[in-house]
Amino acid sequence: MDFQVVVLAGGTSETLSPLVSKDVPKALLPVANRPLLSYALDLLEASDLKDLIVVVEGQEAARLVGAWVSSAYLDRLRVEVVAVSEDLGSAGALRAISKRLTANDILVISGDLVTDVLPGAVAATHRRNGAAVTALLCSVPVSGPSETASSSGKDKAKKPNRLNIVGLDKTKQFLLHIVSGTDVEKDVRVHKRKIQAVGQMEIRSDLMDAHLYAFKRTILQDVLEQKEAYRSIRLEVLPYLVRSQLRSAPSGGNGTTVGETGSNAVFSGGNLQCLSQHRVIAPSAFKQDVLSRSHGGHRCCAYIATKSKYCHRLNSIQSYCDINRDVTGEASHLSGYSFSAQNNIIHPSSVLGSKTTIGPHCILAEGSQLGDKCSVKRSVIGRHCRIGSNVKIVNSVVMNHVVIEDGCHIQGSVVCNNVQLQERSVLKDCQIGAGYIVTAGSEHKAESLARK
Repeated sequence: MDFQVVVLAGGTSETLSPLVSKDVPKALLPVANRPLLSYALDLLEASDLKDLIVVVEGQEAARLVGAWVSSAYLDRLRVEVVAVSEDLGSAGALRAISKRLTANDILVISGDLVTDVLPGAVAATHRRNGAAVTALLCSVPVSGPSETASSSGKDKAKKPNRLNIVGLDKTKQFLLHIVSGTDVEKDVRVHKRKIQAVGQMEIRSDLMDAHLYAFKRTILQDVLEQKEAYRSIRLEVLPYLVRSQLRSAPSGGNGTTVGETGSNAVFSGGNLQCLSQHRVIAPSAFKQDVLSRSHGGHRCCAYIATKSKYCHRLNSIQSYCDINRDVTGEASHLSGYSFSAQNNIIHPSSVLGSKTTIGPHCILAEGSQLGDKCSVKRSVIGRHCRIGSNVKIVNSVVMNHVVIEDGCHIQGSVVCNNVQLQERSVLKDCQIGAGYIVTAGSEHKAESLARK
């Protein structure tokens, strides 16, 4: 297919502290006891895209990721791991490796994307349309714990963070307008000249930019070179390409906006609810040829995943919890595991005490031991953990080599490697960094605890 694939694997993201560290970069963060990056690499392998550049921020993080990839994907993928400076942003990371890009088309995928949409389908759509860029758009995922939600989790779920306002042609192939991130909170303006150029535009706010793109290489490299200040693909590069495809279209005014009847209109943040129901602007005959006549002759396209497809990015503590919940639940087909008749996975080498129960949507990894009268519900427990008696774990992720003493209660929390919870300690909606010791009898709620 002559595509070059770039996986942007990140580094030690501050938004995921204290889960990530110098020893566990974001790419190796366990999701259902598998490194996060493995989900993207397996997806690419399934599309027969096996020549990859994996870009990692920071030399040490790149070393760790490279060692893992070499071991896990030996004889399966041809992977070059490239270290770049930290905090470059997605566009900056591409700019740093731009000279390595030689194929006609470039497929860029975020290493934190967990999805069952095959990249090969996006690539094929890109080629078929002769596009400058094709972006994967998915339904906005549901966020928040399944039953015992934290107050902070509820707040996050209620806020329409990082919504996109997307304008599509009537065939839903061409991307005509996109506003992302914090700009969504501002008034959303659609230029009259754009409506006159394309004839009809459907406005939607129920779609998420999944951070999987196919680019025409020469156009991508030109933008990265000319727009040196651009740091983000999603917030800067993609909107720029979408704007510029209609730049030479007939103008109907400067800075005006158009409503359903052609009159001037402004869509404010307060109108996002009505925009989530599909809104059609200026219905008339779609002028298909305008895109081929537009500035530079380039087209921006969208590949819209069906609602049955799973698509989520791991870019926050909440999304980490969401994805672990989903991959052991409704999206268990992504886990790579075969679940039992009880809808859970209990490794044969694990040991369960008397009257201990492991509920549905749970994973218990190899070498872990639980004492008597323990209860585990909707949780993931890593390798070689030592768990005492009368311990309750609900809606949580417990990583590797964790010691949990008798009588502890853990709910809605993430417990990192080598943590020790002394007897009768209680965690609710907490994140515990690697190697931390939670003292006996202590209670913590909505706290982030890490070694200094």
